[in-house]
Amino acid sequence: MQSQIFLVSLALMFLLALVFVRGVVAPGAPLEATRVNRQRSWLLWGLVMIGLVLSVASLRSWPHRAAGAEVLVVNVSGGQWWWETDTTEIPLGQEVEFRVTTEDVNHGLGIYTDDMTLITQVQVMPGYTNTLVHTFEQPGRFHLLCMEYCGVAHHDMVNEFQVVEVQ
Repeated sequence: MQSQIFLVSLALMFLLALVFVRGVVAPGAPLEATRVNRQRSWLLWGLVMIGLVLSVASLRSWPHRAAGAEVLVVNVSGGQWWWETDTTEIPLGQEVEFRVTTEDVNHGLGIYTDDMTLITQVQVMPGYTNTLVHTFEQPGRFHLLCMEYCGVAHHDMVNEFQVVEVQ
């Protein structure tokens, strides 16, 4: 969808540029300048309306929770060079709120699939709890990896959990 929106945006920017170039090279007659200004105005408002429609049409679902929705809270703490979680199993399809903090330096928490595809990420800062909300659509093993170099054992900063189907 992004590539189509990009191409439409390029085409509309080209069209707008043509109108402006025409206004610059138009003969000095006041009548012609008035007509070009009117064209610019209509084009500008048309582009604004098209942009609004495309923006609304391309937005993903709003990230707001429904009132009373069940949320599983998973606390994650980090330090040089470890991640610690208070759960090792997450139910499939359950909305999960990861509350992430660190004791020492900045880290980046990345959640990866078994084939090392990044699912989601959050910045982790000392003295602050960041939240990351995600719903897992696939069962399996997921890995917590540090995404910001934090020292000589950065590569050992790994933990994992399972997303399981609940019968």
